[in-house]
Amino acid sequence: MNFNNARFYASYGRFSQIPPCEKIEIAFAGRSNVGKSTLINKIFNRKSLARVSSVPGKTATINFYELENVYFVDLPGYGYAKVSKMEKQRWSKLIEGYLNSNRDIRLVFMLIDMRHSPSADDITMVNYLIDMGLPFVIVLTKSDKLNKTQREKRMRSFEDEIPYFDEITVVPFSSQNFEGVETLRKIAEEIVNNDEIDG
Repeated sequence: MNFNNARFYASYGRFSQIPPCEKIEIAFAGRSNVGKSTLINKIFNRKSLARVSSVPGKTATINFYELENVYFVDLPGYGYAKVSKMEKQRWSKLIEGYLNSNRDIRLVFMLIDMRHSPSADDITMVNYLIDMGLPFVIVLTKSDKLNKTQREKRMRSFEDEIPYFDEITVVPFSSQNFEGVETLRKIAEEIVNNDEIDG
């Protein structure tokens, strides 16, 4: 796959607006300000394919990016406190509507900030993905912010904090030194190649 050829496809503010599934889909999920837009830009080697904002909760839509026979789907960030209850409910319906649909979701990249313990919303999402049987990879963002000792300590803590952590594929990621980018690209390519073989 030539990741440089990805293009923005469409944004949807409500699940009912999303057209029927026509390609396999790989989704990105995580709390507000965890770095989903930054990760997408790094994977596709672009500066502003996904709009990055310093304001948490800015991605209030489901954004689709197209690359060959795959849609990469950026879900709204969850857990941002400073929005109205109604807006939170809309985001929740968007995320749940998408993940609970019959769309051809092959993988979810679940982003968690490596520096901190996962939030209650993060744990809820991990359990939800497990319960739904959706394949997922945990991406630990902002890995460059920790030194070696801090990283080792956080990884040990994650074993207790995240259900089935030792059974989950985990990829540390940094937008500063590109750690994890190639690994995530290879994982995405494996998903696509398996689909081509099955097809």
